[in-house]
Amino acid sequence: MRLALAEYGVTVSLVEERPWQPSQQVLDLNPAGLTPIYVEDNGVAVAGAEALSEYLEETLGAERPLIPGNALARAEVRRLMAWFDVKFYAEVTEPVLTEKVIRRFVAAAGTGRGSPDMQRMRSGLQMLKPHLDYLGYLAEERSWLAGDELSLADLAAAAHISAIDYLGEINWAEHPVAQTWYSRIKSRPSFRALLNDVIPGVAPSAHYAELDF
Repeated sequence: MRLALAEYGVTVSLVEERPWQPSQQVLDLNPAGLTPIYVEDNGVAVAGAEALSEYLEETLGAERPLIPGNALARAEVRRLMAWFDVKFYAEVTEPVLTEKVIRRFVAAAGTGRGSPDMQRMRSGLQMLKPHLDYLGYLAEERSWLAGDELSLADLAAAAHISAIDYLGEINWAEHPVAQTWYSRIKSRPSFRALLNDVIPGVAPSAHYAELDF
């Protein structure tokens, strides 16, 4: 959503939240206790990546749509968004980030088990390869993942991949087509803020912020 807002040209103020321990403010805005939550200047809140992506497209996408094209093209954008936000997240992002990053914060806060499940993390990384193979196939067949134009599908994929790449867990030499696509995304102005993010106590991989890697 941060990438999308930047592509739409919207400047926002960010509030840091810990998803595993939602604050009262998060619960007040979204009883599910889940982020992302977007709050308009008038106080109106829109919660959830799916609802928010549609809301932003309807309110900001007239000049620069991120769900572009005819009905079939838009359906493909939404299909690939779900691929990464649901399938990739469940199989790769969540297990890898939970076991390699979130566990240490949970342990420090004394709110749960802090020892990582290494088998779960390895399983997530094993699932990464077929996902990158599929991404490479899409990038080789099309100008962008969903078609001829940059879309929310590219931004969703790049957001998840950047989290894994931050940890240095991607062997890009095995995925040159996916690497070329990701380099294009990283070079966009909207991506600069993400490349400047640092997780306390977890240093990014040496090439993480490099545009030519």
